[in-house]
Amino acid sequence: MLIDDHTLIRETWRALLNTVKNIEIVAESGDGHLALEMARTTRPDIVLLDINMMPVSGIEVLKMIRKLSPASRVIVVSMHSQPVYAKKMLRLGAKGYVTKNSPLNELLDAIREVSTGNIFVCQEVKKLISGQLTDDDQTVPDINSLSGRELQIAGLITAGGSSKDIAAELGICLKTIEVHRYNILKKLNLRNTISLIRYINAHAVDL
Repeated sequence: MLIDDHTLIRETWRALLNTVKNIEIVAESGDGHLALEMARTTRPDIVLLDINMMPVSGIEVLKMIRKLSPASRVIVVSMHSQPVYAKKMLRLGAKGYVTKNSPLNELLDAIREVSTGNIFVCQEVKKLISGQLTDDDQTVPDINSLSGRELQIAGLITAGGSSKDIAAELGICLKTIEVHRYNILKKLNLRNTISLIRYINAHAVDL
């Protein structure tokens, strides 16, 4: 199943994949709501999913597909090469992550690996992760150092939520939120909430 809100992208995927033996396109959509209904009825083995869609984001589509068609394995195909995106989508249940810079043979490798139960991450993202691991300057802020919960809270902070609001939304105590805020700033080597918001916006991080 192909899910991307750009018609040309879907048509290109379809044209390329229709030439590959043992691959059949069972559904495609550029609308997140319609895509979810299609996934529920067709139960595809593999889903190719873009992150940046409107009005329903690829992140929300992934979460719902995991509920509506749990046997479907999702491969995210994104314009974002930053490891934080790949980590977030894998954490949410995706089984593969490739960028739109990836060549066709790498997309096919992803489909084959994911279809057999493996996890696949493209070479572009792997190289960036490797570069981060070998970076001697440990003082450079790195969003990838945050845990899943910290990423979630950082996103809510950036959206303007107070500690009290965030605690209520997540159903955890205010003191725990304050501890997370402290840890987020410490890990990113930032001084305050304003610095955090500027950092997130400057790095175009979608939390």
